[in-house]
Formats: sequence, structure tokens, C-alpha cells
Amino acid sequence: MDKDQSIEKWSSMDTITDYLGVSRETVLQWINNRNMPAHKVGRLWKFKISEVDKWIRSGGAAENLSTEEAKDRE
Repeated sequence: MDKDQSIEKWSSMDTITDYLGVSRETVLQWINNRNMPAHKVGRLWKFKISEVDKWIRSGGAAENLSTEEAKDRE
């Protein structure tokens, strides 16, 4: 691996809620109902901001998106 290449760090729930400007409850609902990219490490949720950005850009966080529509977009 080159020195110029960096590995994206895992972000915590607090970091992702601050980054997105939403509550913890909203993030948990998105994980359960809208397939938000998140990974459980022990009892903690961890996120890659690049994955979350991609999910948002694909419409994953859209208010009027049903669960079935979200699955169709994948």
C-alpha cells in the first residue's frame, strides 16, 4: 500500500449523527427499515462515511421511500 493511500476509519454513532444532523433514533430506524450501511461491532454500530454518503445519494434516506422501493434501488 502506498503512503498516499489512506484507509478510511470507522465512524461511531455519535460521529454519524453529527455528520448527518439527525438523531440516534433516526439512524437506528434507517438501519432497520431502509438498509442504511452499518456494521455491528460488539454492541456498537460503526459506519464508513463513504458508504453512508453513497446510500444517501442513491435515495436511501428519502422521506417518501418505502422499504420495497429501497430494495428495488439496490
